[in-house]
Amino acid sequence: MANAADHVQLESLEALRSAVRKSEAALEGMSRKGASLTLIEKRLRGLRIGLAVLEETWNGTVCPYGQEEMKEAREMLKSLLPSVESSLAKSKAGSPQRTLIERRMTALKLAVDGIDQRL
Repeated sequence: MANAADHVQLESLEALRSAVRKSEAALEGMSRKGASLTLIEKRLRGLRIGLAVLEETWNGTVCPYGQEEMKEAREMLKSLLPSVESSLAKSKAGSPQRTLIERRMTALKLAVDGIDQRL
């Protein structure tokens, strides 16, 4: 994981940042509608922790999260993989959407690996 190619590192960081932004927008929209926020909050927290782990590994920033938070994030990130894989299977080969999905899947797997290395 630490020796991932530079372009993979950049793409993975941007993929998780994008997922965080989308989750933040979803959270905002759902709170305006009065919907239950528990799942999206957990998902957002997991994505943020995964991003922090990758940034610590590759950029030398400090990851401020503890063991329990990382364990929860790991499970949340792992639970996202089947839906990302399903989206990948439905996407057209060579499409920009497929590229984004592939990058997101790579980023999620690298974040889980990074958390595993810290636990």
